[in-house]
Amino acid sequence: MPENLTDTVRLLVVSREPSVLRPLWSVGESNSWHLETAGSGWEALERIQSGTDPDVLLLDLPRGDADSLHVLRWLRRVRPELPIILLSHAEDIAREKEAMRLGAQDFLVRPFEEQRLESVIRRHLSCSIDEPSGFTSENIEQLSEDAFFLGASPIMQKLRAQAELLAQADVPVLIVGEPGSGRDTTARLIHKLSVRSGFRFLKVNCAALSGDLLERELFGYAGDFSKKNDLPIPGKLELCERGTILLDEIVEMPLSLQEKLFRVMQEKQLLRPGTTEYVDVDVRILAAGNINIDRAPSEQKLREDLYYRLSAFTVHVPALRQRRDEIPVLLQHFMHKLSRHYGLPPREFSPAVLEACQRHSWPGNVRELESFVKRYLMIGDDELNGSDRAENDLFGTYEPSSLLSNGSSTSKYQFEGLGNGKSLKSLINDVKSEAERNAIAAALERTGWNRKAAARLLKVSYRTMLYKIEQYQMTASDSYSIPLVGGNGFKGNGNSLKGNGKTN
Repeated sequence: MPENLTDTVRLLVVSREPSVLRPLWSVGESNSWHLETAGSGWEALERIQSGTDPDVLLLDLPRGDADSLHVLRWLRRVRPELPIILLSHAEDIAREKEAMRLGAQDFLVRPFEEQRLESVIRRHLSCSIDEPSGFTSENIEQLSEDAFFLGASPIMQKLRAQAELLAQADVPVLIVGEPGSGRDTTARLIHKLSVRSGFRFLKVNCAALSGDLLERELFGYAGDFSKKNDLPIPGKLELCERGTILLDEIVEMPLSLQEKLFRVMQEKQLLRPGTTEYVDVDVRILAAGNINIDRAPSEQKLREDLYYRLSAFTVHVPALRQRRDEIPVLLQHFMHKLSRHYGLPPREFSPAVLEACQRHSWPGNVRELESFVKRYLMIGDDELNGSDRAENDLFGTYEPSSLLSNGSSTSKYQFEGLGNGKSLKSLINDVKSEAERNAIAAALERTGWNRKAAARLLKVSYRTMLYKIEQYQMTASDSYSIPLVGGNGFKGNGNSLKGNGKTN
């Protein structure tokens, strides 16, 4: 990876207009970026085919030039990973949207502010240059700052092809898969590849809100009419005009709201709350659910008419265990992303860890893998020695026998918690977490919240201390009930956070 962006940055600008080139020359000179120009899109394509390798291409769309849009399609085939930024006029919105559908990543409207111009270029450079060495960037498709689609396996390449076809058909789509497998990412991919990509993409988790709140979130609510000029508050269906909305966990939506949603999908209109006014709604509905969503109609969780309307076009997102060849790429991607976020040097994954990751079933899918990488960045794999216990610790899971053998007093939690339907394993994890949290709190209190001193006191690394403080959401203003005595407590025995005498 280059030490900084100035070492490798090459910009290719497709324009002949001085008003476009002047600010770009200024930005390029101030950053020591290498700037090349091409008179047309076809000239730029020829250069790239002959070996020119820019990091970002800036494509000017002058009025009356239709060829540049055709070139976009070819550029996407030749260099699918190349970030393309459009430079256009404010009134040329229709061509901008078509260009985004054909593969452009961003657009800037004239006149250009140099600061804004530099910011947009840097954002796309961070995606193309900051990837770790050995990465095949053509497999990673950036959908937003936080979302990306990885097509490194045949099954995911097939999914992307299916998404591209569905993107062209402006119809509702049902996205089915396990939680954390990438249902949200698939929805964003469909949106980005569609003609609606220039407009909003919004997501609503139907399981996270009560029925009343969900109705307000989707359909809006009446304003306070005791105040003058207080208009109805629009919901996301109205706010997402001409865009795409994802309804995650659709089976958790109350049946009464499902009926209301179905009527909006049928009539393309909704009644503004508190009024008699109907407004047109032009929004694409994507819905997501678990792999057993087909049982929902018979279980009275999903209206049949809504289910059949949604499921006419269905996408199945495979679980991570069905695409294990993507695990090394995902590990590398998340490691470099998170290390940049936390300002820490990235860790290398040892062969033992990579082997363990390939064996792991990943019940939480990609979401679980990202959490694992975050933990690994902080803690590493010093404890991994090939044993089952060590592998359980590596993935944040613990076997009951490993804690019972430490002599921890768990009877109170067993007998009180089992009556509430908790498993023995979850109860033991609760005990361990509480003891660990109390030990950290005691160390922080004793050191006046000096985290480095607390880490030395507990004989753990500073990384581990930061990770645990974030994991337990601890702050200096919190008040803790801290046991300072006892065989497995914090005081006097020098035990590590794991309660087994090891150092993390």
